[in-house]
Amino acid sequence: MQNPTRPEVQPPLDQDRDPIPSPDIVEPEKVESKSAGPENQLQRQKNGIYTMHEDVDEVLLDCTVIDDRGRPVLDLNRNDFHVWEDGAPQATTSFVHQDVPVSMGILIDSSGSMLDKREAVDAAANKLLGLSNPRDSAFVVNFNEKAFLDQGFTVDRVALRRGIDHFDARGPTALYDAVAASADELSHHGKERKQVLLIVTDGADNASRLGLQQAIRRVQNLGGPVVYTIGLLYDTDPKEAEKARNDLEALSTETGGIAYFPHSLSEVDEIASDVARDIRNQYTVGYHSTRPASLGGYRTVHVEASSPGHKRLIVRTRRGYYAKPGQRDTMSSASTRKPRGAPPQP
Repeated sequence: MQNPTRPEVQPPLDQDRDPIPSPDIVEPEKVESKSAGPENQLQRQKNGIYTMHEDVDEVLLDCTVIDDRGRPVLDLNRNDFHVWEDGAPQATTSFVHQDVPVSMGILIDSSGSMLDKREAVDAAANKLLGLSNPRDSAFVVNFNEKAFLDQGFTVDRVALRRGIDHFDARGPTALYDAVAASADELSHHGKERKQVLLIVTDGADNASRLGLQQAIRRVQNLGGPVVYTIGLLYDTDPKEAEKARNDLEALSTETGGIAYFPHSLSEVDEIASDVARDIRNQYTVGYHSTRPASLGGYRTVHVEASSPGHKRLIVRTRRGYYAKPGQRDTMSSASTRKPRGAPPQP
C-alpha cells in the first residue's frame, strides 16, 4: 500500500511536457464542421448507463471585487455583474460565491540571492497553507536555472512543508520556464477547476528558454490559473528591479491575480494572509460566448460590477482566454438509463 506520509511521485518539471505547442511554433488552427453523428448522441456504456456527450463552451471567470478603499465586497449577486467579450455584451449563465477548494502551485525562487530570505519566505508560504481551504491540494516547486518538483499534489500540509523547506540556494533565475512547467503540472494533475499559482522571487529572469509573453500564453492556453506574485525587490539593483516588477505585474494582471512588492521581509507574512483571503472570497461568473468556440482565437474579457449599496467597485479577473475549437465535456451527472432493449436517441 502507498505510504501517505511519503511525497507523491511526479515527473521532473525541467522536462518540456507542455500539452500545447510551444508559443514560438505557429500552427494554423484547423476548424472542421461537425455533423450530427454518434458523438452527439446518447452512448451506451458497459454498465448499461447511457451518457450524453455535447459541446460545452461556457466561459468561467473567477472574479475578486473590491471597493474604492481596497476592501473586499462580498454581498453581490448575479445581476450585479456585467461581462463583455471583445467589446460585445454577454449574458451571464451561472454564478457562484462560495469558498471552493483550489488546486495550487507554490513556486519559490531558490537562486543564490535568496539564501538570506528563505526563512521568512518559507514561513509565509506555510502560513498561506494554514489559512487556505483544508481541501485545497497543492504542489511545491523550487526553481533556479531549473524547476524542481519537491512535493507533488497533496492535501498533506506536513508533506507540503517539507517541500517548501527543501532548497539549495544557488544559480540564476529561470522564472518563465518555471511558470510554464508549473502551469503544465496544474493542467495534468490538478483536480479542481479553480487553479492558482503563487510565485515568490527576488529578481528578474536571467536563465529561461522561454520569454515572458511565451510563458503568459502557455498559462492562458492551459485554461489560465490565477497568478499571484511576490517580488522581494527592495534590495535589488534598480534596473533589474524595474524589469522584474514589470514581469511580475504582467503575469498577475493578465490572469486576474495581484503582484505584491513588500518593502521588507517583515511584510511577507501579511501578504500571505491577503492572498489566502483573496482566493477564498472570489465570485465565479459564467457565460456562453456569442461567438462560437469553433472560431478559436484569443478573446478579451472585461467585467464590471455595480450595486446600489456600493459606490465604485473594482473587478479583478483574467483579461482574456483562448477559445479551443472542438473542446468537449461530458454531461453525465444525471446518468440517464434507458429501458432494456430501447435504442439510444439523438
